[in-house]
Amino acid sequence: MGRCAVTRSCSSRIENPLILAVRIPTITSHDKAREPLTASIENIGSFYRLGDHPAGERWTVEEAYEFCRNLTYSHYENFPVGSLLVPKRLRPHVHAIYAFARASDDFADEESYKGQRMDLLNEWERLLEECYEGRAEHPIFIALGETVKEFELPIDLFKGLLRAFKMDVTVSRYEAFEQVLGYCRYSANPVGRLILHLFDYKDEELFALSDCICTALQLANFWQDVTIDLKKDRIYIPKDEMKRERYGEDELFAHVYDERFRKVLAPLAKRTWDLFDQGYPLVERVAWPLNAELRFTWLGGTTILARVAENDFNVFDRRPALSKWDFIKWGVRSLTGTGSIRRRLAAFFQSIID
Repeated sequence: MGRCAVTRSCSSRIENPLILAVRIPTITSHDKAREPLTASIENIGSFYRLGDHPAGERWTVEEAYEFCRNLTYSHYENFPVGSLLVPKRLRPHVHAIYAFARASDDFADEESYKGQRMDLLNEWERLLEECYEGRAEHPIFIALGETVKEFELPIDLFKGLLRAFKMDVTVSRYEAFEQVLGYCRYSANPVGRLILHLFDYKDEELFALSDCICTALQLANFWQDVTIDLKKDRIYIPKDEMKRERYGEDELFAHVYDERFRKVLAPLAKRTWDLFDQGYPLVERVAWPLNAELRFTWLGGTTILARVAENDFNVFDRRPALSKWDFIKWGVRSLTGTGSIRRRLAAFFQSIID
């Protein structure tokens, strides 16, 4: 709903959110768009432009949405962006939201922007504010502006995402689990709420259920990607959890896997499952086709989490991932229901801490 997973590339924090990306090779138009990047504030308006668009010519709304669509399908993540279950009329709006988050995530993560990340994110926020004032010129904001007007999307949700991307630049360690949840509040939860807005759901109870799923998706991604995040000098495993088991940060970087590490990750996985379980009623409270999309995303996220646990939490030797068969199986289940899967998962995750 997840950078839940609109949603991190494989390691970005956009991936976990509801209705977010599928693994698709980079397309040529996006490669062209990346060539002229200079990472300067003065030229931020030229970032992510289509290579064949005439310089100085204003983008039409149709061109802007097409640009966002191309940008969406030029990346790959863990969950489907604008899938066939999303009504055709809504897909351009999903693409516009994704494009905004994708660009923000790249500013926070891509090597090209090292040393200028905060300046670029601050400027991106200024362009967002201008978008809400009806003064958009960049294609992403032209498309987003139309989506914002049509669905009355609150600017605070987009600013929340930007706050998370700024945290990616300034924060690399978390003292306690509550602080990690605080990060998820901005990195993942806004995406789910935005998707609910697109489907005309604005009930606070539904937002709260969505937050549970999105936070769980984000956390599952953290436990799945421990080694990937270490390469970026980021640790989402809370310090106090490691201290309790006398497991050191130097050992984490050395990929030391032992019973202490298992005892660190097992309770975190159980808390993550609890959030998935708490959020599941959302699936039953929304109508087709959103309920099927949410069920598919829920099944994918819980499968990743279960695989982390089934491998006895050894995330160093092999990164848990979904197979093509998983996508087919959960695609069918998303249409027919979860059956006893939820009960089996509940018993399984209880067993890992007993």
